[in-house]
Amino acid sequence: MKSAYYTLGHTGLRVSRLALGTMTFGTDWGWGADQSTARALFDRYLATGGNFFDTADLYTNGASERWLGQFVREAGVRDRVVIASKFSFNGSPGNPNAGGNGRKHMLRAVEESLKRLGTDYLDLYLLHTWDRLTPPEEVMRTFDDLVRAGKVRHVGLSDVPAWYAARAQTLAEWRGYERIAALQLEYSLVERGIEDEFIPLGLAHGMGTMVWSPLASGLLSGKYKASQGGTSGDGRLALLANSGNPGFAKFTERNFAIVAELENVALEVGRSLAQVAVNWVANRPGVASVIVGATKLAQLEDNLGALDFELPAPLRARLDAVSALPPRFPYTFFSDGMQAMLTGGATVGDKPAGYHPPVLMDAKPAGVTKD
Repeated sequence: MKSAYYTLGHTGLRVSRLALGTMTFGTDWGWGADQSTARALFDRYLATGGNFFDTADLYTNGASERWLGQFVREAGVRDRVVIASKFSFNGSPGNPNAGGNGRKHMLRAVEESLKRLGTDYLDLYLLHTWDRLTPPEEVMRTFDDLVRAGKVRHVGLSDVPAWYAARAQTLAEWRGYERIAALQLEYSLVERGIEDEFIPLGLAHGMGTMVWSPLASGLLSGKYKASQGGTSGDGRLALLANSGNPGFAKFTERNFAIVAELENVALEVGRSLAQVAVNWVANRPGVASVIVGATKLAQLEDNLGALDFELPAPLRARLDAVSALPPRFPYTFFSDGMQAMLTGGATVGDKPAGYHPPVLMDAKPAGVTKD
């Protein structure tokens, strides 16, 4: 893995372009890595210069945070690494305030995460998913309180509507709260839905995109194949394909067409499908870091090579084309033809290279500053 780091959104926090996701640390969910394998994954990632670890309070029933904290302590690298954790989900059935995004749960959850991780602070604390209830005013004020208390360094949002993220960041800007540094969202060749709203939002308001599931739960690794008899291949995606969770409903004609073209491109550049898929998403606009996970050391080794090559523009264009989504309203109104109707047919050129419009509160474009 190349050792270049990007600053996370508008902050001065430098993070690896590939983050190590630790949702696979633990076997409580029926899949994942045992402790010795997880330690090997941790050590290998650290040895390549990686510094960004992603976890959450309920990953593998808390084992993910406990093991990560143990590995960090034993390696003596707390000051070197960046730890991100998340809250939202409920781990106490029957207690409605033991989950969600309200202040009561946020304050409880951060203390529990700090205890499991064995650390005094989190480098990045993220709301895990929108609860459709808690107003952004409450979330952002509590985030700010946690930063002022020294328990959290930076804050972020994961899996929320774009309007909610925009409202939250605006509140932070105008009220002087800690601003959102990161948006953690699903993004891959088969899931490009964030391009319409979230990517422009992050670029305009200083929120770096942290990508989860860059391999579409393993689909883009090539382990699953379509056939007349259905789909073949073993793994988490096959196990959960019919679970009712739309995030795992990946076996579609469109997606297998993308896999086929990805395989062709991978053959032309002499790389694995997974490496090409991660390379493609890591080099998209606004992306600060891509979360990769593994249950085997060989999988991690493969992923760590994803940024060691440049994907030629013609091949990137082929992947863009096969995975492109049809324009949706209101974006159908923003085509060149519609824009000509606004300018009276006059040609309006792009701004010259190096032109930088004023950005609210001196925010840098998200995830594009490289050391």
